Amino acid sequence: MNNLSANYERILEVLRKISNENLLSYQRRVPKMKDLELISLALTAEYMGIDSENHLFRQLPKAIKCKIERSVYNRRKRRLSNKINDLRMKIAESFNEFEKFFIIDSMPVEVCKLSRSGTSKICKDAEYCYPNKGFCASQQMSFYGYKLHAVCSVNGVFQSIDLSSASVHDIHYLKDIREQLSNCTLLGDKGYLSSEIQIDLFNYANIELETPKRINQKEYKPKFYLYKKQRKRIETLFSQLCDQFMIRRNYAKTFEGFKARLIAKITALTVVQFINKTYFNRNINNLKVSII
Repeated sequence: MNNLSANYERILEVLRKISNENLLSYQRRVPKMKDLELISLALTAEYMGIDSENHLFRQLPKAIKCKIERSVYNRRKRRLSNKINDLRMKIAESFNEFEKFFIIDSMPVEVCKLSRSGTSKICKDAEYCYPNKGFCASQQMSFYGYKLHAVCSVNGVFQSIDLSSASVHDIHYLKDIREQLSNCTLLGDKGYLSSEIQIDLFNYANIELETPKRINQKEYKPKFYLYKKQRKRIETLFSQLCDQFMIRRNYAKTFEGFKARLIAKITALTVVQFINKTYFNRNINNLKVSII
């Protein structure tokens, strides 16, 4: 219980340095927990691996003095999901302000098992966000849900994230990237191979897209060791999200709830990286360590 309270205070201390207490412009009643306090509680739960809100609220009365109800917490967390992502971006900018090399990749995020996809109603509250079936070539698996697209620096800090249906090809995410990055080099895998896209990115935003060629292509050359080592950074981040932050475990029923869970997990990871750097001056990617 003491760890929950101490971790909560440390994360709240960090967020107070970069943001105001209240983030939503209009609230009918004065909330019992300020917006930043609620976000800190959500991030603390994700960092500590408390993935069930039932379990979290059984511990709260002993750890933190707050009288917020679980249903109110859930609704406000969903309303604050964009603000949580804004906080993540502020922290990421402190890491990536002068970064010139980024890594791009995607990972499958299931909403339910493939065998239940025919009858599942999860995340079908609006037509624009329907999940569907897709295939992950790197893991040789079919899945039902979404793809999480991400760009991170070579140091391992997420710069940009996005969700798409599982059937959407990775290369379509590059159309959004050109509006978010410029004057940099982007390292991708074979899923981003396209000479047209490479030329478009360079002409539009001066982004140099580096991808390995297939063996049967002309001018094929195996990529050197440093390229493979840098590419491994984002794969390790995805593994940490799956392991410590349990990003593939889904309890949400609506798309807004699903999105809020993913943003909170990635933001919690970024906050721990920031604490590692500013408070302890240690490797930012040592996530299974104490932050107090």
